[in-house]
Parts: sequence; structure tokens; C-alpha cells
Amino acid sequence: MSQNNLLILMTDQHSRKYLSCYGNPIVKTPSLDKLATDGSIFTSASTNSPICVPSRASLATGRYVHETGCWDNATAYDGKIPSWGHILQAANIDVTSIGKLHYRFESDPTGFDEQIVPMHIADGVGDLMGSIRPDLPERTQSKKYSEQVGPGETVYTKYDRKIAERACDWISEKNTSDQWVLFVSFIAPHFPLIVPQEFFDLYPIDNIGPIKTSAPLMKKHPWWRAFNECYTFDRYFKDENHRKIAIASYMGLCTFVDGLMGSIIGSLKDNNIFDNTNVIYLSDHGENLGARGLWGKSVMYEESVGVPIIMTGPDIPSGIKNETPVSLVDLFPTILDLSGLGKDKLNKNLRGRSLLEILDEPFNPKRVVLSEYHGAAAKSGSFMLRDGQFKYIHYVGFEPELYDLKNDPDELDDISKLDSSK
Repeated sequence: MSQNNLLILMTDQHSRKYLSCYGNPIVKTPSLDKLATDGSIFTSASTNSPICVPSRASLATGRYVHETGCWDNATAYDGKIPSWGHILQAANIDVTSIGKLHYRFESDPTGFDEQIVPMHIADGVGDLMGSIRPDLPERTQSKKYSEQVGPGETVYTKYDRKIAERACDWISEKNTSDQWVLFVSFIAPHFPLIVPQEFFDLYPIDNIGPIKTSAPLMKKHPWWRAFNECYTFDRYFKDENHRKIAIASYMGLCTFVDGLMGSIIGSLKDNNIFDNTNVIYLSDHGENLGARGLWGKSVMYEESVGVPIIMTGPDIPSGIKNETPVSLVDLFPTILDLSGLGKDKLNKNLRGRSLLEILDEPFNPKRVVLSEYHGAAAKSGSFMLRDGQFKYIHYVGFEPELYDLKNDPDELDDISKLDSSK
């Protein structure tokens, strides 16, 4: 493997159902579409936890949530478990982050030589309310999901612009032949669903189809009853049009951040280093966006747990749509692989495999991936096993769910009670 540079682009809460290169006929994501066309795209990628802090810890360490101990948004990564950044640093590779990390403190040794305009959990403690068990009362911010939608500017959109600007500056000023890895992480399309007017106008609500209905199981399942009594986002929307304004805003944020990432790719080209830079795009988890009456993340349905992973560059094969199930823990060995570091650098406790190896192999529908959730509104832990076309969801102490994603991609028909011989 040649020692090319590596640019990692990350967003927050971007469901892979909301990119045109993943088949969405409405959402405009031209920059990411170009990366997908020129490189490889993983169509069955999952987060290892559908919530920010735990998923980012798994991405950093290559380990599952129950191994990192980063259970929820109050238990952030602190650098004690080695990250891919630590290994790159030991190999004298320049490792820089720009933007949101959502770790504990900037001062923690998390594997970056420099953190530029970083964002971490609030006061190093994050969301303590989300750690309360058993049943948590209604979250007071539930109403905000319906209130903070539509056209406008927020501190987050301004922050994302600053992230892109600093990334372009960093690339322009990087006058060196030394190898580097740059991790650029945005907030969009994370809530609040407020987007600059020009991007909101791209998505008239009349063009947005009906919202996916609720699955019958959710009305009687005790885990789901507790969840919906805590996160009451949907009840505060006035009507279907109000919900569609939120969806249009989310789509607008997807296009907004796509343009920012396009500017960073443009900077690579302007500075004549695009041809020796590999690029990875991913998100930490997805967004329910009204499906089944759910908003935000936190659950094991595809809107929430499914993430995009796109790779392009001189070391990436082009024109491949890989259906093998993969997850964020696969990024640790992938980053080392793309950085020219051998397998001897890998810790035996890593759970993933290099995506380059997976791209070189035949489609493996039986590869198993794991996701887990222990955060706010959960009556008990939930776990997901994805095995080819089947998805098994285990709620500790309660009845499970089983879906056939090939024949029921919308996950509306729980087949866990069917005769196993069928």
C-alpha cells in the first residue's frame, strides 16, 4: 500500500436513506455522489450504537460499546483505550482533527496532534439524565424538535461553515511532502432542523411523500411504550405538513453539508494533492425523521442504525457497490491500512476488518455486525445483530423483533413469532 494522505469526512445523524447515491430520488448530494461514482460505496453499513458519544468511541477504538464503557452521552471517550490516532502518531504520521469530536475533554490524549475548533460533550459530563434507570420521565427537549424546523441560521450552521473554512485553510497551508491524516467532522444534518433558506427552498413539501406508518408491535411492546413516553417528539407536531417541513429542512441540511464537503474536496484539487489523497465519508448514526412516529436516533431500525460509508482515492477501487454488512468498527483497521501500516499494528481486541479487504472479497451476506443502545429512554439495553438479509433486535428482558430486510425493507412485519421451519 502506497503511503498516501487520508481525509476522513464525517457528519452527524446522516441516515444513508437520505443520499441520492443510496437511491433517494429527492435529496441532492452531488459532492458525495461524485465520491461514490469514482470510488466504492457500502450499502449495508451500520453504526455500532445509534447515539453520538458511544458510536464515536467505537469508531475511535475499533471496539463495541460494551467493551469501551462509553454507554451513553454522559460517558465519553477519554483516550485511555488506544485509538487509531494513537497508532498513527506512533508511526510519526501527522493526525489532525477539525470540528466535532464529542469526546470528554480537549485535553484528553485521544490521538490527535492538534484539535482545531473542537466540540466535546458539555462540561465533560454530557447528558446525565440519559443514564437514569428505570423509566425516565418525558424529556423536556422533546417539544423543541417540532419547534426548531424550517428556514434560518443557527450556531450549528455557522459552526459547520467555520469547520469547512478551517479545513480548506489547513489543506492550503500544508506545504509538506510528509504523510498526514485529517479528520473533519460536521454537525449537520443533526437537529435543530433549521437550514439556510436557499437549501430549504430546494425541497417543496408537496414533493415529499407520505411518512412511514407505525409498526403495530410498538403500540403494545413494553420497551417501546417506555421509549415513547420519554421521547415524545412526534406528539408536538401540528399536522402532516408540519412534519414535512421538518423533513424538508433535514434534506436541506444534507445538501448544505454536502456543499461544504465539496469545498474541501475542491481545496485538495486546487492544491494538487487530490490525486494522492484517499477520502472516506461516514456518519455516526442515522435519523428516524418521522418514520413510525419516531424522531432522532436511538433505535435499531434502518433509518436510525444505517449509515453511509463511501471511499474514494488512489488506493480505492472504483464503481463498486458492496452489499456486505459492515460497521464503524471496521474503520480502525481501514484507516491503518490506507496509511500504509501493517497488520502487526492491530490490537487483537479489534472487532473489525479493513474495508479494503472486504472490497477485495466476494459479497458476504452472512457477515454479522453488532449494534447496541444503552442511552436515554431505554427501559433496558437493546442489541441488534445484522446477519445478511435478517436483522434480530434483542431488548433485554423483553420480546425480540426479527425482520427480513430483503422482503420487508421498511421493517413493518416482525417475523419473530413465525414457525422457524418457515
